[in-house]
Amino acid sequence: MILPAARGTRVAIQQHAKAALRGLLNYYMTNGYAVALGYLLISAGVGLVLGTSAGAAAALGAVVTIPPDLAGPRRGKFRQMIPAPIIGVPLFFAVQMLHSSPLELGILIVVSTFVVFLAMAWGKRGAPIAIALMFAMIFSLAVPPHEEVKRLTAALQMTGIFALGAFLYVLYSCVVHRWLNPRYRVQFIADTLLSLADLMRLQARQFGADTAETRSEASGGLISRLLARQAALADQIQSTRDVVFESPDTPPRQRLAAMLLHVLDMRDHMIACALDLDTLKQHAGHHTVLGQMHDMLILLANETDQLADFMLFARRPPRPMDYRARLENLRWAVDDDAMDSDPNRIITSRNPSPDALVHSLADRIANLNDEVLRLYALARGEAQPNLAAVRASWHLFVSPVSWSLKPFYSLWNWGAPALRHAVRAALAIATAYLISLLLPWGTHEYWIFLTIVVVLRGSLAQTLERRNLRVGGTLLGCVLALSILSLHPGYLALILCLTVAQSVAHGLALRKYLYTAVAATVLGLIQAHMISASSSTVFALFERTVDTLLGAGIAWLFSYVLPSWERSQIPGLVRRVVKSQIDHVRTALDLAQLDAVDNAPELNWRLARKDAYDSLTALVLAAERSLKEPRAVRPPLQPLELLQAHAYQMLAQLTAVKSLLLLRRGSLPGERLELPLRRASERMINLLSGKEVIIETVDADEPAQPVREPTLAPGPEQVPQAWDADLMPWLERRLEQAILLAAQVRKDADQLLGK
Repeated sequence: MILPAARGTRVAIQQHAKAALRGLLNYYMTNGYAVALGYLLISAGVGLVLGTSAGAAAALGAVVTIPPDLAGPRRGKFRQMIPAPIIGVPLFFAVQMLHSSPLELGILIVVSTFVVFLAMAWGKRGAPIAIALMFAMIFSLAVPPHEEVKRLTAALQMTGIFALGAFLYVLYSCVVHRWLNPRYRVQFIADTLLSLADLMRLQARQFGADTAETRSEASGGLISRLLARQAALADQIQSTRDVVFESPDTPPRQRLAAMLLHVLDMRDHMIACALDLDTLKQHAGHHTVLGQMHDMLILLANETDQLADFMLFARRPPRPMDYRARLENLRWAVDDDAMDSDPNRIITSRNPSPDALVHSLADRIANLNDEVLRLYALARGEAQPNLAAVRASWHLFVSPVSWSLKPFYSLWNWGAPALRHAVRAALAIATAYLISLLLPWGTHEYWIFLTIVVVLRGSLAQTLERRNLRVGGTLLGCVLALSILSLHPGYLALILCLTVAQSVAHGLALRKYLYTAVAATVLGLIQAHMISASSSTVFALFERTVDTLLGAGIAWLFSYVLPSWERSQIPGLVRRVVKSQIDHVRTALDLAQLDAVDNAPELNWRLARKDAYDSLTALVLAAERSLKEPRAVRPPLQPLELLQAHAYQMLAQLTAVKSLLLLRRGSLPGERLELPLRRASERMINLLSGKEVIIETVDADEPAQPVREPTLAPGPEQVPQAWDADLMPWLERRLEQAILLAAQVRKDADQLLGK
């Protein structure tokens, strides 16, 4: 007999093992494996042909070129990779020539740091290149100084081998990245499905038992977590779009692109599935049905997880469970006696019956069930993708790959975060350089610089997180490196250790930075050991630890110099949120989609919806970062949280309206919908624009009108075609609630903007 505690432990171990296996099979680790293989081939190949010293120098060239090598679309890969060696090689050579001239070397390092960090203005594309260029200078310092009479010859020789390794890696990266592209597409979809399932489980907590814990969560904690998870998912979806929507010109690619479109619809359904939940909780007899809805969301999340696992293992998934029958029966889970005696049971067009609310919630969960079925059908090859939607998404929903000068022109404003960060980084590096000259050792001063580069981020929150993880990872990495070097391994064994360390350091850099810090420490110590043939491994470890603490401390202190507090960015983000909400209202309530012969109006709505999600994501992330800043400079958090919540709720209401319109497209009489949709659109746009501030009150004496949600469709492919006369009260309810939320969004925005 297995005790419950033992069973729970076994389940926990299985879950951790499954999570670890998913991580090992995901796209970021696949990218790490590819990076490590390239590093191994270049360092070992050059070392066997030209000698171990040349192999170590070529390995440096590869390491410098690696940061921009991330899993992504095929197009633009060469343009993303080539700036690092083209600019990095001259920097490497300049440091070699000035190695024995402290003043000139310091000026070069500080000025170059400022210029290199300006690349942060290009965001996610520019940051890896900036890191790579800093690595070129820093790792050049790791090369022992050359004799004065042979300086030019030795510098040219070392730089030539460094350039050989760098350019060989660029060629390798472009070829391997193209070869791995089909696998990356599958892995990006699987990773997004796993995140979607986690969000579904978090969403299910809103349907849980009414306990003190859930009431506390509902008061703010759970909503904040949901908003943060939604923001992370939106950012992840954009990365997946860039890969999956690229050139969907074969059936497998088209199926994956169609799956991503269904994922987007699932996200909308999840946001909308909690609509009316608070209203239902005001009535008696709802606990049983909400518990069943909670269980249903968990089951759907498990089905989504299972699909992702089968995709990661490159296996054909089994047929999923269809829970529509159980969802149909949820209406009978209501405690009728309790609801009949409920004092809050006042039924009007704006206050539907509890039965109708239950049916409405079940219908939205049924939409999630249908999307899961469609995902499985596509993954099993049993359904054909919507090629028109896929081809449209190919061009309109992916990030540009060409380099633009617009970020460069926007730099020259003293308030520009990228400019202030560049100045901050240059001052930190200058301070570190002066300290390194005063240290009693100074043989590995570049370790201080390396720590500053990887710890100092654009915001205080990111810097603090990196500081702690870097210090802890360095201490663990020193112990591991000492254990390896104490065995006196040969050249090939060291190369193998470096390969594994490079794989972990690169693959987990954006996911588990602690592991990256451990692996990077092992990588740096062994690399330095191979280049300088240091005889004192223990002292090198001590020096590495002290230099890391110094670098982390300097980065932390200079994060307060010329800070770009999130409070200064909030007004622009708030205005962007309001503008994107206006655009979304205009397209979501456009009747043109009902009569259109193509998908152009729907495509416009999807673009507006994407912009609305992106703007909210930027605001949520900024709010999260502000929590780590000094209390005196934080933005007003309460209106910020209210704005985020109200904007997401308005998106949910409009998504519910749009879903009803699209579901009944072709069968709805436009003349009945035109007036309420037009009036609601104008009202919401006026409210969001600040042209209207008065909210009409609802007449409490309005006669009650029975309301029910349109009935559940019998299956995902059987959409009801007849006009349901009772649709209008629900549509009016959604529009009225969306109008109220638009007023709240404007009020929250005005409070944040100081109006």
